[in-house]
Amino acid sequence: MSGPSAGPSKPIAHVKRRFAFPKSARLRRRKDFRRVLEQGFRVAGPYFVAFCCSRQDEGRPRVGFSAPRSLGKAVVRNRIKRRLREAVRLKFEKLAPGWDIVITARAGVAQAPFEKLLEAVEDLFTRCRA
Repeated sequence: MSGPSAGPSKPIAHVKRRFAFPKSARLRRRKDFRRVLEQGFRVAGPYFVAFCCSRQDEGRPRVGFSAPRSLGKAVVRNRIKRRLREAVRLKFEKLAPGWDIVITARAGVAQAPFEKLLEAVEDLFTRCRA
């Protein structure tokens, strides 16, 4: 059976999962975002501002994303967060365990070349090692 009603085949679903950014690696709760913003230190870059906060446990690092309304409507903000999420996913292994990071997008991120975005994320992760 083929067509839109057939649904995804198993190999495609498997590939999609392999490239996903798992929920266990994301900050999702409001209290976690607030803790990082209040207790963490600020790292400013050309495409985003990040707040980094170390946890006591050495668990998996987590990253949260936000985009202010001043960047545009929901479609634009969601696209920006998808680009940031992908850049973080590609450089995630360089982030030390036990860190929580909140990345808030700036205006230039929507038009930035993806290679520059990757460099900015890698720079952020190296600064969070201290």
